[in-house]
Amino acid sequence: MRSIWNGAISFGLVSIPIKLVNATESHAISFRQIHTEDGGRIRYRKVCELEEREVTQAEIGKAYEDADGSIVPITDEDLSHLPLPTAKTIDIVAFVPADRIDPLQMEHAYYLAASGAPAAKPYTLLREALKRSRKVAIAKFALRGRERLGMLRVVDDVIAMHGLLWPDEIRATQGVAPDVDVTVRDKELDLADALMDTLGEVDLHDLHDEYREALEEVIAAKAAGEAPPEAPEPAPGGKVLDLMAALENSVRAAKQSRGEEVGEETGEPAEEAEVRHLPRGKRAGGAAKKTATGKSAPAAKKTAAKKTAAAKKSTSKAAQSSRSAKKTASTTKSTTKKTPAKKTASRKRTA
Repeated sequence: MRSIWNGAISFGLVSIPIKLVNATESHAISFRQIHTEDGGRIRYRKVCELEEREVTQAEIGKAYEDADGSIVPITDEDLSHLPLPTAKTIDIVAFVPADRIDPLQMEHAYYLAASGAPAAKPYTLLREALKRSRKVAIAKFALRGRERLGMLRVVDDVIAMHGLLWPDEIRATQGVAPDVDVTVRDKELDLADALMDTLGEVDLHDLHDEYREALEEVIAAKAAGEAPPEAPEPAPGGKVLDLMAALENSVRAAKQSRGEEVGEETGEPAEEAEVRHLPRGKRAGGAAKKTATGKSAPAAKKTAAKKTAAAKKSTSKAAQSSRSAKKTASTTKSTTKKTPAKKTASRKRTA
């Protein structure tokens, strides 16, 4: 791998010559800008404003623009004489537990490679010391025109360094959290925990960039003169109104995807994604039950059926005969289906 910076690690009085190489790479698909009318490439050219001509990279240098607009040229020679100990050195300033570092601070990752055979022994010493202490090293270094903060840790048998943002570069969280009072019930937390347990862990090596793969398919189809693939239809779903139902459905779906049994949390079959709340009147009194034929029974009929069932129970106990009980049950069933509410009530009074 090509090094992007050469210097040394300063570990007390120990100096370790190293090379800095990028630890990550981007696999993103890049696009070119074109003129949509004729497909011509759009390029950015570097032009000198005074001479009004394009200049080469070798003719381009650095400069600082002052507040009044004046230009102060800065050469590489000027930068090499910075009165800064970290100009060519990764200066370790402390060792701290890894959990002291907020992930928000982490930037780019680099590998530190020992530069030459003489650097192998002190490099290995620092690596093993980091392993045994179970700590990370906090260091300061200069790269690309500014001093930076870094964190050194061991990855396999290599010392890696993560660039860190300075603490004052992390924005405060005020105004980001919801500004309304929300109460989360214990049952909701239990279902959330169940969902987390069901989803379980994942090997990050099994994850891949599906967007890039889909983009490659579109590019391949266009290059072959074919129609690009159609986007899949989004999964149908209603507006979820009940958080509990959404959590329960999520747990069921996760278990189904893993081939596990569902309905263990509530003992009920899976519900639809859309949850509708019943009006208060229906919720208090209950919706009218449906008969075997699918038609709603009148309220009077429902009451008569309950009274007939009570009459059946009393008759069965008095007769103490299974044949009489079956006959009474048959009579009750027939009465419930065919006899109007008023007639059934009259029979009960006669008995």
